[in-house]
Amino acid sequence: MSAPAALHANQDAPSAWVQRFAALIPPGPVLDLACGGGRHARLLAALGHPVLAADRDPAALERAAGPGIVTTQVDLEADGAVWPFEPRHFAAIVVTNYLHRPLFPHILGSLAEGGVLLYETFASGNALYGKPSNPDFLLKRGELLDLLGQHAASMHVLAFEEGYIGTPKPAMVQRICAIRNATGFPAGQPRLF
Repeated sequence: MSAPAALHANQDAPSAWVQRFAALIPPGPVLDLACGGGRHARLLAALGHPVLAADRDPAALERAAGPGIVTTQVDLEADGAVWPFEPRHFAAIVVTNYLHRPLFPHILGSLAEGGVLLYETFASGNALYGKPSNPDFLLKRGELLDLLGQHAASMHVLAFEEGYIGTPKPAMVQRICAIRNATGFPAGQPRLF
């Protein structure tokens, strides 16, 4: 396999972060927000979840479509855009390589009790490795952890990572796995950082 073909294949593979925590997702519908070509939608559908794959790019949605996956075209950054998803509905919401800060309250509001948030995107310092390099599209140091800390009464942070990754391409990222009202976790459950 040529180097460009190998890189493309790696970018089509599900994120190691999402794969690591996918087993924590309880039965129920999953939202793959800004799904791109559907690498996570396919993984989650294969695990038996009904998946709603949302993106603004119709060509990406065509690639994301498949068994167990319903696609929806939505541009949540357009002027006057309204969050179209039900509150407390999803067993999980997966967001990778996408950042639009005004959506955070809506994302958290659409997680069902016991629902899992898996979020992974580019962070400050990524300009050293390429795009995105605009600070508007890069998380500030500890931003995901701070955001979930503001919702500590309803969100249990299970794991957080921040720093350099080498695959599928060199980048600076932040990743978080959190569970809404994690009643199944004993008091004092350690967080993995």
